[in-house]
Order: sequence, then structure tokens, then C-alpha cells
Amino acid sequence: MFVCFDIHVVTNLFCLHLRELRERLQPEVSELIKQQRLNRLCEGACFRKISARRRQDKFIYCRLSPNHKVLHYGDVEDLSQGQIPHESLQEKLTVEDIKTLITGKDCPHVKEKGALKQNKEVPELAFSILYESDEYLNFIAPDKYEYCIWTDGLNALLGKEMTSELTKSDMDTLVTMEIKLRLLDLENVQIPDVPPPIPKEPKDYDFVYDYSQQHA
Repeated sequence: MFVCFDIHVVTNLFCLHLRELRERLQPEVSELIKQQRLNRLCEGACFRKISARRRQDKFIYCRLSPNHKVLHYGDVEDLSQGQIPHESLQEKLTVEDIKTLITGKDCPHVKEKGALKQNKEVPELAFSILYESDEYLNFIAPDKYEYCIWTDGLNALLGKEMTSELTKSDMDTLVTMEIKLRLLDLENVQIPDVPPPIPKEPKDYDFVYDYSQQHA
């Protein structure tokens, strides 16, 4: 018996199932992104410090402890020192003592009169950790990527939502990839557990066409 399907109905059902699948995948992918951010915080990073009274740049290195309970930090001479061990960093701040994360123009070091004059990009890369009554730990990320990594990671530590553009992009990319993999599985496409071996290089490249001889 021939069965006729309404293409519009089928399309709408397919889109509905895709939307439901995307919503189910988002919490799992969000947790994956969160762990990646926290791992990056554990690796540590170097940030620039702004002082309205001093012209030369100062730097601060910060990294999260492996148990995600303590931020270790300290002043460093330059950006090229590589990863610094926790025990070599003079100061520390427990995560449970952090009250909130402040970003952009609301940061105290951005509000200083000399800060914006030194670099107009400072508000986009600045964030501050408020702890105790009125104490701040101020940062200026080296670039937008590192800014997103650290603000996401700190928000995750505080139990807040990760809202950076990087997280939105990662979420969309990873969810889309997972959906495509599941669709391949439905089509009985075998996905290998390990990548295929890389073929050996040829003995010569005489088979490659030489475009420089095209108009000779």
C-alpha cells in the first residue's frame, strides 16, 4: 500500500525533534565547557596591572588550585615567565571568600582617571574580584579570548551562568557537531573509534602539476 506523507508535516516534525535534541544536549555541553574553563584557570595566566601613578607596566600571575578552592596569585616581572608553580605565588584567595565578579567599566581600576587614557581597550578586557568588605583583585586580560576564559571560569566557580560570546560560540559549535554525529549514527554510518592512519609521504612530487610552466 502506498502511503503519502505531507512534506511540510515531515519537515516540521524533523525540526521539532532537532530543537528538542538541541535543548537536551545543552546542559551536557555546558558542563563540558565549564570543565574546560576551569582547567584553563588551573593552568594559570598572566595579566597586566594598571597604575595611574606609574607609567611602566606591571603584571600579575594567577592560577586556580587543582581542587578549585583557592586562587594563587602574585606579581611578576614580565609576560614571558611561563607557568608559575602555586608555591611560588605569594598571595592566595579562597573561592568561598569571593563575593562577586565585576567586569568592564564598573571595575575600580577602570574608573581611575589615568586608566582609560593609557589604553582605550581596557574596559573590554578588565575584570575585578570583590572579596571581604571593599577589597578588589583587579585584572586586565591580554586579549578578548583570555578575558572570556577567565570571566566564564570565575562565574562557574561562583555558581553563575557563563555568558561570554566565546561560550555562546562554543555551545553552538559543540551542540551542532553532536547532532551531526547522532544523525550519522541514525544513517548507520560507522564512525571509527580511532582516527585513520596518516599515509606515508610519496618518494617524490613529480606528479604535482607545475603551474609556473603553464604559460611558458
